[in-house]
Amino acid sequence: MATPESHSHAKPAAKQEPAAAKVTIDPAFTVGPVRRRTFGAFVEHLGRCVYTGIYEPGHPAADEDGFRTDVLELTRELGVSTVRYPGGNFVSGYRWEDGVGPKDQRPVRLDLAWHSTDPNQVGVDEFAAWSAKAGVEPMMAVNLGTRGTQEALDLLEYCNIDGGTSLSDQRRGNGAPNGYGITMWCLGNEMDGPWQIGHKNALEYGRLAADTARAMRMVEPDLELVACGSSGPTMDTFGEWERVVLTETYDLVDLISAHQYFEDFGDLQEHLCAGHRMDAFIRDIVSHIDHVKSVKKSTKQVNISFDEWNVWHMSRGESKAPSGKDWPVAPVLLEDTYTVADAVVVGDLLITLLKHTDRVHSASLAQLVNVIAPIMTEPGGRAWKQTTFHPFALTSKHASGTVLQLAVESPLVSGGTTTDVAALSAVATFDPDKGEAVIFAVNRSAENALALDAAIAGLGTVRVVEALTYANKDPYWQAGADDSTSVLPSDNGSVKVDGGRLTAGLPAVSWSMIRLAVDN
Repeated sequence: MATPESHSHAKPAAKQEPAAAKVTIDPAFTVGPVRRRTFGAFVEHLGRCVYTGIYEPGHPAADEDGFRTDVLELTRELGVSTVRYPGGNFVSGYRWEDGVGPKDQRPVRLDLAWHSTDPNQVGVDEFAAWSAKAGVEPMMAVNLGTRGTQEALDLLEYCNIDGGTSLSDQRRGNGAPNGYGITMWCLGNEMDGPWQIGHKNALEYGRLAADTARAMRMVEPDLELVACGSSGPTMDTFGEWERVVLTETYDLVDLISAHQYFEDFGDLQEHLCAGHRMDAFIRDIVSHIDHVKSVKKSTKQVNISFDEWNVWHMSRGESKAPSGKDWPVAPVLLEDTYTVADAVVVGDLLITLLKHTDRVHSASLAQLVNVIAPIMTEPGGRAWKQTTFHPFALTSKHASGTVLQLAVESPLVSGGTTTDVAALSAVATFDPDKGEAVIFAVNRSAENALALDAAIAGLGTVRVVEALTYANKDPYWQAGADDSTSVLPSDNGSVKVDGGRLTAGLPAVSWSMIRLAVDN
């Protein structure tokens, strides 16, 4: 088991001079549009994500609805576009009706997914109100574990019908006169997993998802529906699950989900190759989707909602749920403290998602606050940014326009069972309306710097607007409440533009962003 203490806190000395890595950037070669939904996140009733995370009445920074304004501010700074709710594993045992109406009349329930107690002080209406304040699009999940089609229809009616029906009038009576207009709906969560309440085989789930999707579209034909894909590439049923589920649902859904987490088991170089493994997973999912499309002779294109992804050190003690007769409210759970190396990996995973923007149409960083999260809080106290906050916030802020297809030549690295992986991971975006191109680059090497040489003549005349690099001599440095600012993205003074070429030094274990003003 990898723990922060098990790592050496001194970076190995460089073994050689920076190796050359070359890219060619030309706006004539594109992947697809930058999708704002790539920068989604996830709020689950898990640990302290909701209670003492986004919601804490009585906190000095709480607003009139009990929401922590410090967390709202950080959420907006993070640049989150969509937020998936209320789970996750939690949703497969959730009765949404428990979380609406007068708070003093809401039932307290056991949460079997995380062996906790949920007081139901936050539910659909509170989440909708919080989403509006945070400026995010809500992405709702329905319970297809212990419940089914009728309960999904009831929730849809409560959320989206303006009035004139029993459930919509109930919502109006609860203080929300207009429907929430939620368009993205997840048809359950990880139903392939034996750990899931109401776990089903692919055919059982596929038929239930199809029935539910068909009925929901009778209410609102233009909903964007997400079928459950595999919980990860190591699932024994991966591939066959996608084939069976999509055979049942292909014409009824828009997206199929993908979930994948990455952990540092003590081999830094292998950990830094996480983006390569995500890339392989996405390519496999695309193959399975397109196989069903071909067999069905369909003209419709189903794409991917990568709605759970992150670094999660799940073998560590932080991820052990309560047990026995202990059913606490909002226990400390999954509260990973992230390193600089973890942040570099998160930046690389975002690069990978952008490189697949033609097929990955939505993504959700899991999760937003306290639970494997970029934002941390103290009950009654401070809120701060983890290391992973920075690459996400900067990529969300500056990636716009079109994702470009880069030609990359890079030295290779190997770690653990991951071999011969390009040390340079890079993507570029180009926005002619803003007159800006942005390069996002990660040096995956645990030991050696890279000398980046980028051919940029195709962009026209450019100048460097900003060049930031996130790195540290100790890749295992961690941010905390007492010090979250000693290591921040800092100016990369090595970036130079000479005619049609850009050069830059990329330290080992680093994430970089280079913004270029483009004059065509």
